[in-house]
Amino acid sequence: MDHNLRFSVSSFTEQGSYKLMELPPELCKVMEDFCIKGQPGEDAVLCTQDKTYTIRSVSLSNSILVVTSPPDSDISFDGGDNGLPNIVIRDQLSQILELTQTVPKLHKLNTLLKGKEYGEDEEDNEDGMNVELAIDHSQNMEHFTYTDARAMIQASETELKSGLRQRRILQINETLRPISSIYLTKIIQYILNTLAALMLNHESVPVEKLCTTLADEHDVPRIVSVQVMGWFGDINEIDGKWKMDVNSVVKEAGLGILKDAKDRSYDKDDLISTWKDLVGDKFNSSVSLDLLAGNYLIAPAAPYSDHQVVKYFPISSLPIDPAQRFSDLFLTRSKWKNEDIVPFLSDIAVNSKERDKLLLKYARATTDAEGIWYTSRAQYNG
Repeated sequence: MDHNLRFSVSSFTEQGSYKLMELPPELCKVMEDFCIKGQPGEDAVLCTQDKTYTIRSVSLSNSILVVTSPPDSDISFDGGDNGLPNIVIRDQLSQILELTQTVPKLHKLNTLLKGKEYGEDEEDNEDGMNVELAIDHSQNMEHFTYTDARAMIQASETELKSGLRQRRILQINETLRPISSIYLTKIIQYILNTLAALMLNHESVPVEKLCTTLADEHDVPRIVSVQVMGWFGDINEIDGKWKMDVNSVVKEAGLGILKDAKDRSYDKDDLISTWKDLVGDKFNSSVSLDLLAGNYLIAPAAPYSDHQVVKYFPISSLPIDPAQRFSDLFLTRSKWKNEDIVPFLSDIAVNSKERDKLLLKYARATTDAEGIWYTSRAQYNG
């Protein structure tokens, strides 16, 4: 259809007022449910209900004109001698905004929640209604709420909830508190002991019965025990039953042992033995170092020795920036097997394709009889 093309009378003031954003196909259906997040000094991201996207400007080889119908108030555009409708040039764009899915920026939680651990010494009553008294145990502690996290953390709602769960962060009266590792390990042990003592089926545990036992015998507040159960299984709100995720419970028990060892190496056989004792006879068949991938390093106890030791080396302690991540990894070890390095890249790549791009950029691959090995690229200076 033909039109009369004219410049807007406000073209100078409107210049730079428009931005064009290119949408991936999956976003076209959900554009009514998104938000832009970013604090001063941060690059903005776009978040949908379950994904996070970086926003970057891409230059165009040809400019794009933004045109609209004439403003209703501007009578100078009402008519045309040729009878064709008028359209107005409002802006000229030489860039568009491009979206690329990225990992959520959850690492900021570590800084925001530093010094706010919830431990065994907290004073709470059994129904958890006075937990805020424990939160106020320090006059200098600033409350950081779930609402604050939604505003400050560059992550979608689904990713934020998952991140809080994976980081074992409690929500107590809306305030976020990471549970201490020692206390969490004790609660895991209390739960396993209670299941054995009461002969409860781990796939159908009465929530109220377990909560009451933990509160009466171990002073674990209900508000804490229910969230811990949610982290390590599924709670059916209809029948009030908890189905325990055996692998996640066993994994957390093993992490607790490693964390307690801190900077010292743990004899591999001793670790497995202690771990099996902690989870009990019913679940010790699930004990496997594979569950702790991305949280430990294993090495010979001595040169040319078949005896191995394990050291706590959590992915959460590594930099989130890819270049710094690879720098730290290659400072720790000059040479990595493929299966050993991959778990330490899971939180900086959205999928295996992006992970492989990072390996190609920052590492050099070689293959021998033992498999694929990665070393730092010669031109990479960290």
